[in-house]
Amino acid sequence: MILFVGCKNTDQAKLADVDGQPITASDLDKAAGKELSAQRGRLYQLEKQKLDEYIGAMLLTREAKTRNVSVQALLEQEVNSKASAVTETEIEAFYNRNKERLRVDLNKVHDQIREYLHDQKIEARKNEFFKTLRSKAKVTSFLKPPTVYRADVAVNGAPFRGAERALVTIVKFEDFQCPYCKTVQPTFQELLKRYDGKVRLVHKDLPLESIHPQARQAAEAARCAGEQGKFWNFHDVLYANSTKLSLEDLKGYAGQIGLNVESFRACYNSGKYRPAVQKDVNDGAQLGLTGTPTFFINGREMSGAQPVEAFAAIIDEELERAK
Repeated sequence: MILFVGCKNTDQAKLADVDGQPITASDLDKAAGKELSAQRGRLYQLEKQKLDEYIGAMLLTREAKTRNVSVQALLEQEVNSKASAVTETEIEAFYNRNKERLRVDLNKVHDQIREYLHDQKIEARKNEFFKTLRSKAKVTSFLKPPTVYRADVAVNGAPFRGAERALVTIVKFEDFQCPYCKTVQPTFQELLKRYDGKVRLVHKDLPLESIHPQARQAAEAARCAGEQGKFWNFHDVLYANSTKLSLEDLKGYAGQIGLNVESFRACYNSGKYRPAVQKDVNDGAQLGLTGTPTFFINGREMSGAQPVEAFAAIIDEELERAK
């Protein structure tokens, strides 16, 4: 018998009971937390948008009543009449930015562009006016964002840079042949400097062999370099030469960074670290990863070669939370 019960939204709240065995919110999050978090986030954004619109409408109605005018008259006075006119320069600039997409002469879309830019200016002025009204009122929102989903990412034994006991751990799943993985490496150098002692960077391998046939052997070779204490030296050389990762190239890089080449060769030829790399691949599969680079900042997932500030925003939130 399966019984569904109502309950509070806590980790140990019972959601169902199967022949006496409870299923809790925590169990469900472990099974489908990523998808549920995404849906909860979208719902929160929609609720926040609609709440802001409702508050704006309430403040607008109240202001119109205070001035003893209609809402439409107030909008005409404070929004429509104060939005700047669209200039020919603005129309031409918009057309030139979008010429490849529009694929028609300016004279054929001139009026549509003017109308579009006019609507944008009206909306911008309306938002400014609403912000002014809101600043003069005491507005308290009780709408709470959903709990941040944090994936459980295994990092035991994985190579890391930075402080071992840092407040923030960034786990990166990467492929040494992936150009986007290469692009993001300077970002990590900047983050480790900016958050010295506060961030730990952990490397995990996710070679996409169907498109990057040399990525797995590069990953195994890097582990062999790590056996001699130079994983990160080898890691950096691999990214610097990401289009040249043949076996001979890898052995050449071993000598380049001062490894004992014979020990390195023996390690690689033995396949000693094949299981470790495969474990990372399996971990990635369990997390639902299909592309690189993918990152987890204290378990919070982020994909793609994001800029420094995108990482910094989450790191700052995590550091604040740690207080």
